[in-house]
Amino acid sequence: MLLPRTPSLRLEGRRALVTGAGRGIGLAAAAALAQAGAHVVLAARTAAEIEAASAQIRDEGGSAEPLVLDVTDLPTVRAAIDAQASFDVLVNNAGTNRPAPFLEVTEQDYDAIVTLNQRAAFFVAQAMARRMVQASVRGSIIHISSQMGHVGGARRTVYCMSKHGIEGLTKAMAIDLAPHGIRVNTIGPTFIDTPLTRPFWNDRAFHDDVLRRIKLGRLGTVEDLMGAVVFLASDAAALITGTALVVDGGWTAE
Repeated sequence: MLLPRTPSLRLEGRRALVTGAGRGIGLAAAAALAQAGAHVVLAARTAAEIEAASAQIRDEGGSAEPLVLDVTDLPTVRAAIDAQASFDVLVNNAGTNRPAPFLEVTEQDYDAIVTLNQRAAFFVAQAMARRMVQASVRGSIIHISSQMGHVGGARRTVYCMSKHGIEGLTKAMAIDLAPHGIRVNTIGPTFIDTPLTRPFWNDRAFHDDVLRRIKLGRLGTVEDLMGAVVFLASDAAALITGTALVVDGGWTAE
């Protein structure tokens, strides 16, 4: 009897672009892909962060390079992607939030969140998909969404709207890109302890409420997301597209 073999989670010979890669979830995604064997291009606005991260990946035996890039500058994004050798993987991670009660959201807050979380994410993915199609690459696009793309949350109207939009975008992209062999999925984290979220924990009531809602009883760490990134990038997820991998400790289970 010839037993079936588990598809590989290794990524040797593949190229990956990670946006917002200087810290937090983006840095963890870049490290995970490099540790799985991919060559990783770390993109972010802050040169010092991605240069240091790329150097550390290389010091540990991985393959990485920095790309200073503002993903809201769409002509520059398109030019940068077109100038690179084609990628096999995109982790569309750059994002932001400005928590505020619905009645207090300003136009500036709205524009900042939507411009980065939706507009930039859409057109970065479009530029990457066009490059993949041009090069006949059967690739994987991974949007970093949120559990808040599946539920609502206090003081997060614009953020929830932006992430619900990413979930819809992912399903529609998956349909359009399936004939080209390009898979599109999301990862939806719960609250992850990162530099972006750390100031939230100063509010003890908020911290305790978050822990109450996460059924496994702890905040997420960036390491909790690394396996999900590698899985969706790899051949092990070859038949998975248009769906969400929610890494939320059970938050959305009720």
